[in-house]
Amino acid sequence: MNEFFNDYVQTLETYIMFRIKETTAKLAPELTAKGRAPISLSMGAPTAAPPQFVLESLTGALSQKNIHTYSSPKGENFFREAVAKRMKARFNVDLNPADEIFSLIGSKEGIANFIRALINPTLKKEEQDIILIPDPGYASYGEMIKVSGGLSYPVPLTVENNFMPDLEQVYADLIKDGLNPKKIKALLINYPNNPLGASATKEYLESVVAFCKKHHILLMSDAAYTDMYFKPEIKPMSILEIEGAQDIAVEFFSFSKPYAMTGWRLGWVCGNKEAVKIFGKLKSTIDSGIFKAIQKAGAEILNSKEGEEYIKEANIRFKRNQDIFVKGLKEELGWGDFYIPDATFYLWLPIPPRYKTSVEFTDDLLKKSGIVAVPGDAFGKYGQGYIRVSIVCSEEELKEVIRRMKEDGFSFH
Repeated sequence: MNEFFNDYVQTLETYIMFRIKETTAKLAPELTAKGRAPISLSMGAPTAAPPQFVLESLTGALSQKNIHTYSSPKGENFFREAVAKRMKARFNVDLNPADEIFSLIGSKEGIANFIRALINPTLKKEEQDIILIPDPGYASYGEMIKVSGGLSYPVPLTVENNFMPDLEQVYADLIKDGLNPKKIKALLINYPNNPLGASATKEYLESVVAFCKKHHILLMSDAAYTDMYFKPEIKPMSILEIEGAQDIAVEFFSFSKPYAMTGWRLGWVCGNKEAVKIFGKLKSTIDSGIFKAIQKAGAEILNSKEGEEYIKEANIRFKRNQDIFVKGLKEELGWGDFYIPDATFYLWLPIPPRYKTSVEFTDDLLKKSGIVAVPGDAFGKYGQGYIRVSIVCSEEELKEVIRRMKEDGFSFH
């Protein structure tokens, strides 16, 4: 059957999280039998229930008049107006609901389709449009670009550059690598970052906007984690807070992380109205909009006191989990200095020096102790030598992970 499918799709890898899940399922009976039932530190999503408020809003919306008819791909007026109100309240960003906001079936879908709208597909590398992506970065970015017929180029996020790289150096390196800088269509940033948890300063975001304007590059900001932070005095910013950003930028938001609404598939893109308009033309041909009841519930949670309280309590819980796990790693297992983020539910950990690769370490963790983590190189070449762990499970499970690692000989040295 392969001959029926296009060349771009045939180059794709199965998403890393699905591969990990399949492997874990196969090993689960054996691991459970020896007292090592799998504990997942690979999950990039909250495991708690969504706010009760949003569940009640959805239930109430189901019986409203015309709620079950087609929606608009753009999003219902009430949804876009709620987004505009939220962007103003959270970031002090003014947006016109009529032409600067567009609904998404989750931000992942939105980013993938936006990339699709940018790239002129070809398999000839010298002719491919280029999108600059963070490395380490969300594992799907590169595959989204590949299946669209484009080329991704890594922007290295390292401890040495404090996860805020010199973009002019990246631009110069791209030229040294024999690529045509005129083929660069966009720069994709993600702060707070998956898998690192790293945030960016206002000064750095200003330099990012300046870089994109100088080189006439579209700026795409994946802001899925902006409401997941531990220090209220340093809330993560929207790129649209930066002066002049709306001339060159669009930003993607999701309900999945702040409200644990991962299965609802709801989000939005906002920013430059011309970019949003062109994106909308593509969306209008491929989907018929999000179920109105979901939009209604989403609109109501965005600007509610219940929504704010849910985010606050979730962040307190994630910070407590982070403290528990970091303490165990350092005091029980000998992990020395490593980056401890002020945002997200991720930790980016160096692998013990006796292991040659990230995969070797995560395979050993799973097979011996039933601990499921993600090898760092799944997020790009600069992830080699690290693993990503997620701290969304219970405190008891995190303590059990530390206990197993200690008992099974997984100290750092």
